[in-house]
Amino acid sequence: MARLEELQSAVADIFSSRWASRTGQVVPDPEDLRLGNDVVEFDRATVLYADLQGSTHMVDSEPWWRSAEIYKTFLHCAASIIRDEGGAITSYDGDRVMGIWIGKRQTTPAAIAGLKINFAVQNVINPAFRRQYPDISLEVKQVVGIDTSAIRAARTGVRGGNDIVWVGRAANYAAKLTNLNSEERTWVTEDAFNRLADEAKLGGPMKQLMWKKFRWSQQGDMPIYGSTWWWNIT
Repeated sequence: MARLEELQSAVADIFSSRWASRTGQVVPDPEDLRLGNDVVEFDRATVLYADLQGSTHMVDSEPWWRSAEIYKTFLHCAASIIRDEGGAITSYDGDRVMGIWIGKRQTTPAAIAGLKINFAVQNVINPAFRRQYPDISLEVKQVVGIDTSAIRAARTGVRGGNDIVWVGRAANYAAKLTNLNSEERTWVTEDAFNRLADEAKLGGPMKQLMWKKFRWSQQGDMPIYGSTWWWNIT
């Protein structure tokens, strides 16, 4: 079969086939899903995206090996924190990592993970970078986006080269929040904020609110919350 015919047949089959769905209890691996229209449904999941800010400028202005070191240190710290807080790492995409939490307790550990990633960047990565390269003025910065919603997992791609795609608002909004460029390093939607336990809302000896309310102009002025705080890693 010619390639064009194969693509036409595959696309027609995807659009016309009925979906087989089941309720999920754990984050699936790609092998748990068929390549056809097979989906695992979650009533609610919390998604975190952690993204390096300014990476395009960095790769244009820095040697490749220095950019690679920054990518590796950031992704190592972010992924380790996501796992420590009970999240599952679902994908790496260049300079970003996606984590997902399911179950009864999910938004609070996701928010704590975001605040810990801020700590790691400011108190682990940047100090180590300055020690190694004292004459380089570059500062590593990150943005973390978090949302919670119903979500579905489906397997996509071709045999020998496929992965899981997460379909739902949480995955989309969490990724889009990382495009925000401001002093705040961690962002949550209002739905996620309203589900946070006080331990993830209030910080410091005076139990101050760690989050400031904003309007997300790129998304119809929906309410979101941003934080400049970090959570100490011991």
